[in-house]
Amino acid sequence: MNGLGVGGSQSPELVNAANAALYACMTVMCFLGPFFTNVLGFKYTLALGAVGFPLYAAALYTNNRFGTVWFVYVGSIVCGITAGIFWSVEGAIATGYPEPHKRGRYVATWLTFRNCGNLLGGAVSLALNAKDNHKGKVGYKTYQAFIAIQCLGAFIPFLLSNPHKVIRDDGSRISAPKIKMSEQARAMWRLLISKPILLLAPMIWYYGWTEAYPGTYMATYFTVRSRSLASFTKAIVQSLSSWVAGCIVDVAWHKSRRVRALTAFSVLVLLNTGTWVWAVVIQTEYHRTKPVLDWADQSTFGRGFGAFVFESICFGVVENWIYWSIGTLSDSPGDQVRYSSILRGIETASNAVGYGVQATTSNLIITAALNLGFWIVALPFSYFAALEAVSRLREIDGRGKVGEKRADAEEGDLDEGK
Repeated sequence: MNGLGVGGSQSPELVNAANAALYACMTVMCFLGPFFTNVLGFKYTLALGAVGFPLYAAALYTNNRFGTVWFVYVGSIVCGITAGIFWSVEGAIATGYPEPHKRGRYVATWLTFRNCGNLLGGAVSLALNAKDNHKGKVGYKTYQAFIAIQCLGAFIPFLLSNPHKVIRDDGSRISAPKIKMSEQARAMWRLLISKPILLLAPMIWYYGWTEAYPGTYMATYFTVRSRSLASFTKAIVQSLSSWVAGCIVDVAWHKSRRVRALTAFSVLVLLNTGTWVWAVVIQTEYHRTKPVLDWADQSTFGRGFGAFVFESICFGVVENWIYWSIGTLSDSPGDQVRYSSILRGIETASNAVGYGVQATTSNLIITAALNLGFWIVALPFSYFAALEAVSRLREIDGRGKVGEKRADAEEGDLDEGK
């Protein structure tokens, strides 16, 4: 829904304010996610986390059709409470279930499934709004389709296997024992102040902060049908960019995983730097000219829409990199839930601040400049975080070689016994 540009609304201020409240609630619940998972297990925590989404869609529907405002805030708060739990556990599943050498592709698979929501929502919206070549809000029937789809979300998690029932392709099993609440709190604090998280925190903040800008940008300068096209396109390019990033670190095009990891990081740096410099240039022009852009006029549409597309590509690459980095830190699903919760907690806090700033009708040129500024600040920390992730890869590879030698020795002992 956010892919439509501030939820498809005509009023960016209302939906940005609601999103600020939503992400503020999510920030608290993300940090509490491991406690829910410890009590309920992965399957039921995921199901509980999905129940708030259709309520928020219903709130946007009533605002779109009847002008109801209060329900938007209620829906956003309820959704924030449940979605915070959902966010904390979904990342842990994507990074904690697979073997270490598959995590880049598993994260890409997860993000592809998640982007299928944008893809389907964008396709529905594009079909219903294809003739609306003016600024404003999307048709209310768009939300009816979203509500129907999202109501299925609470039932699908029951198809998930809990960690203790999972057997990986290499025959290994996943250990996720339940622990006391006090032990959980100490474990959360230990990871929160750990070196890898402190190094990754600026990039996580940057990633969450920039989410508010593209939707407001589309709602401000583009027609309704162009926003629908943007939602559809965003899902495709984010999925593809995430897969490319995942394959760079996972596929053995080079024998050194260190080289593959640092190559992925270099691609990330070049893309983000170029994109936000371009975005500031474009936004400076639009701040002065205040255009209304529609795909019928390709001479003006392409440059502005291209900036949005590259921002979406950057999101896919950065998100995959962050979760891949988290996946190198531990092979324990318990730790992965905690790492994922911390990651999403920082992200949602920056989401809340970012949407709150956009809700104040601040100039988009200021926001675009801040996006570039946050990226520049995050860059040196991200470099050292990349080196930390690479060092963890060496530890994983070292443990793997020790395991192989032990297995060979045991096999030799068996042969002698025979």
